[in-house]
Amino acid sequence: LPTDMYPKIPAILKGIKPYEKFTAPLLQNKIQKTKKVFDDKKITDHHAIIPTGQNPIGLNLKLKQVYDVITRRFIAAFYPECIISNTTVLGEVEKIKFKATGKQILEEGWRILYPKKKTDTKKEDKKSQIMPVFTQGESGEHKPDLQEKQTLPPKQYTEATLLRAMETAGKQIDDDEIGEIMKENGIGRPSTRANIIETLFRRRYITKEKKNILPTQTGIQLIKTIENELLKSVELTGRWEKKLREIEKGEYEASVFIEEMKKMVTDLVCDVKQGKGKYISIAEETSPLTCPKCGKGTMIKGKSAYGCSRFREGCNFIISFEKLKTEYKTDVLTAEILKKESHNNTN
Repeated sequence: LPTDMYPKIPAILKGIKPYEKFTAPLLQNKIQKTKKVFDDKKITDHHAIIPTGQNPIGLNLKLKQVYDVITRRFIAAFYPECIISNTTVLGEVEKIKFKATGKQILEEGWRILYPKKKTDTKKEDKKSQIMPVFTQGESGEHKPDLQEKQTLPPKQYTEATLLRAMETAGKQIDDDEIGEIMKENGIGRPSTRANIIETLFRRRYITKEKKNILPTQTGIQLIKTIENELLKSVELTGRWEKKLREIEKGEYEASVFIEEMKKMVTDLVCDVKQGKGKYISIAEETSPLTCPKCGKGTMIKGKSAYGCSRFREGCNFIISFEKLKTEYKTDVLTAEILKKESHNNTN
């Protein structure tokens, strides 16, 4: 929030009557003016979305849920930090080392605004086990508890989890400096990430099966065609972000960055052109393709060619598999190819 909003905060908190049990403890003392909440340098297009202090009337369930999310986040920002005790136990048996970690919440702080359901508490306990009291340096016999389990493959992405993965892409980078930059940026911006995914669908690099997003054969072959590992990695975005920041601070020349980009693209094109025996098959169209000759039938796949479904009515338009491979370097018929064939036939 901008610093000039600081004097308005107590009045807004007083006005949020349904959340009085959370706001009352804050209003007993002076609201702290911290950089965590108030920082003019971090304001971009607009400040954080916050409640106005007016009680909402007549909201449906979904709107109430949105209002609740925003209001709880606003109040939580002024609560003290949650204090956690982390414990790490290192053990050694017959020269084999073991490690166990766990935590205990000593003071809930802002977490009081997000009460856990019993099911959530059980899940959290499994993820981060509660440790008993240990004294540093203690030793003794411990009976092991052995469990036999199987690891599962990672789940397929959905649109929601893919957006999240793009947002947190820097976690996989080993370089701490670039990883820290990517932590704040990820791949794309909040306003562009959904559009990036839509572009991948439109170009048929990915497809959807129920909720899962899967790569098409075209997408898989495209990735295999590009042998430059850096280009396929999140790290390249991190490097660009780092240099853009340096340009912003006057520590790096924009002209040098542009020349580096030109060289990289030139080298990449040369690498791909020199690759032997590589071609990318275009993914199948999901909707039927209309015959460009009669305009009424749809294109169907035969033994050696694609032809019009109205061949019995006299439409003799066909395009052979051989022609697709020799002229178009693919084995799948697309709308773009039909458009070119229609234009050639007209000429």
